[in-house]
Amino acid sequence: MPCRLLLAVLCSVFALAAQAQQAELVANVRDQHGKPLPDAVIVAIPADGGGRLPAKPRDIAIFQVDKEFTPRVSVIAAGTAISFPNNDSVRHHVYSFSPAKKFELPLYQGVPASPVVFDKPGVVVLGCNIHDWMVAYVYVSESPHFSRTDAHGNATIAELPAKAWTVRVWHPQLAGTEAQTTRTVDPGKQRRVEVSWTVDIKPEARVRRAPSSRHSGSY
Repeated sequence: MPCRLLLAVLCSVFALAAQAQQAELVANVRDQHGKPLPDAVIVAIPADGGGRLPAKPRDIAIFQVDKEFTPRVSVIAAGTAISFPNNDSVRHHVYSFSPAKKFELPLYQGVPASPVVFDKPGVVVLGCNIHDWMVAYVYVSESPHFSRTDAHGNATIAELPAKAWTVRVWHPQLAGTEAQTTRTVDPGKQRRVEVSWTVDIKPEARVRRAPSSRHSGSY
């Protein structure tokens, strides 16, 4: 067998072996009343402290639509660039004072010239200096293995190497600390692992939205 063909065969075998050793983590999160909890962030970190972020994380966008941020909660890997398109007919002034990322995008419409790079792990709270009720959250993860729960409180983290992981949950209204939600998960030879949480949630504190007006000008 020619060396080039042999190398291709060996690479395919190693790739299939690595894929066979990967597991899928299926998470379900509910609040203290047993209701599914959407927008909960699930993060998995190797128990041995290993693991690296991707060389270039995929860029994303957080939109402004009808004077609200969408999505309300985003989870990204550290180093991700986020653009903030304004799809409204009024101008917005996006900012954050969070230690993980402080920035301002002064009054604008359309798409700002440059995205914002979130290079430090932590939670970043977004606001608009003109519309106080506009709030969104960016969870910047130190791990590339994360997901966010859907309307049914479900989330999946795929392609986890078959070894021990510490898994934790964060939510904007989490009553306790993120560290208190930590679980240790070891898939072993299992291809699918299911984990569930029940967490206490605080009432959401939001500024009341101002009534719309035809005479509100460019703001």
